[in-house]
Amino acid sequence: MSHSTRLTPLSAVNSGPLKGRIRVPGDKSISHRSLMFGAVTLGETRISGLLEAEDVLGTAEAMRTLGATVMRTGTGTWTVTGLGVGGLLEPAKVLDFGNAGTGSRLTMGLVGGHHIAATFVGDASLSRRPMGRILDPLRRMGVDVIARAGDRIPLTLKGPETLVPITYRVPMPSAQVKSAVLLAGLNAPGVTTVIEPVATRDHTERMLEGFGADIAIEISADGVRTIRLQGRPEFKPQEVTVPGDPSSASFAIVAGLIVPGSDLTVENVLLNPLRTGLFTTLLEMGADLKIENERVSGGERIGDVHVKYSELRGVTVLAERAPSMIDEYPILSVAASFAHGETVMLGLEELRVKESDRLSAVAHGLSVNGVPNREGEASLTVTGGAQGLGGGLVPTHLDHRIAMSFLILGMAGSEPVTVDDTDTIATSFPNFLDLMRGLGAEFAAAKDA
Repeated sequence: MSHSTRLTPLSAVNSGPLKGRIRVPGDKSISHRSLMFGAVTLGETRISGLLEAEDVLGTAEAMRTLGATVMRTGTGTWTVTGLGVGGLLEPAKVLDFGNAGTGSRLTMGLVGGHHIAATFVGDASLSRRPMGRILDPLRRMGVDVIARAGDRIPLTLKGPETLVPITYRVPMPSAQVKSAVLLAGLNAPGVTTVIEPVATRDHTERMLEGFGADIAIEISADGVRTIRLQGRPEFKPQEVTVPGDPSSASFAIVAGLIVPGSDLTVENVLLNPLRTGLFTTLLEMGADLKIENERVSGGERIGDVHVKYSELRGVTVLAERAPSMIDEYPILSVAASFAHGETVMLGLEELRVKESDRLSAVAHGLSVNGVPNREGEASLTVTGGAQGLGGGLVPTHLDHRIAMSFLILGMAGSEPVTVDDTDTIATSFPNFLDLMRGLGAEFAAAKDA
């Protein structure tokens, strides 16, 4: 699953109005979790709308390697026949997660709750990303960790005969850390408690309840969430429908706001309030953005997002909003490039440890395309409204969101914008280029741009 060393560059050129209706692939976070929960359920879980991208397919293969039966029955439709809580088997080969941070980190929690040994590997990008924040609580629960310096992949986990339930206060806003501890706690006797000072995406808690776990959540007056999970539940097979990924939808949404004359709708988008920080920010910037056909499916709010070209203005995005839009700062920075005035984004330290140092990668990409910006240790200030944007070559650093964000910039720029690699887009959004072309976007081979 490791990414090829051969790069596939592409240029986006100034496009006419983007118009139409599209559906983006299924939500990545829910897709990963549905496969994992199915693997520890006795019986068959049916999943529709699964994101069939490299990251999620890596999780599917990992669940197979751990003994579950995972089958594709049609486009986006899958079945998982699981082994029950505590029933995963010791894998006969390494678990290769490619570029998938979520898949690898959550599976570490799942594996840590079993008395088995498993080795985790990944591509060059994933191998640079820190895993200590996941491994520290797992060590406290009794998991043996064999890792190279800095707690990075490749590493091997060996779960104890009996896992120790713990009370763990998450030191930074991280749904991955929270979820890994809860997934490990599934096979611990007694109650595992996670204290979350700042709320992060809650798909794990929702799915735990949906599959039949005994889980309780208390929220204090100051917003601290305390999550208590009773270990060793008997999961019930489920029918899971995966809504459209709001992070993937954000690219078309921002394109519709910055390309003059555009009018487009992205259908069936997940509207979980812990995932919609970008939409809130865009509305504050003056975006013509409306939610239509809002409904509830599988315990999650979904709806269609309708946008038209808008005259945006700069805003300040406070740090407390970061957990609800942590993956959307690259594309927000592109929107800010076309807004009047300064957009100040705070609380971005988590971007330093994504698929790339996303904060630095975004700042560099903006600079080479003529967008004034200031990069801080945990902040980014973008001054929009400059003339003649574009014309630059953007290194993607094997990061799918950097690639897609700067292709969107090229659609509204005066000059083409070239990204050095598009293969990495398959990590989360395999049909991105085709969907954008269907709306009217134009791309060119880099050598011709």
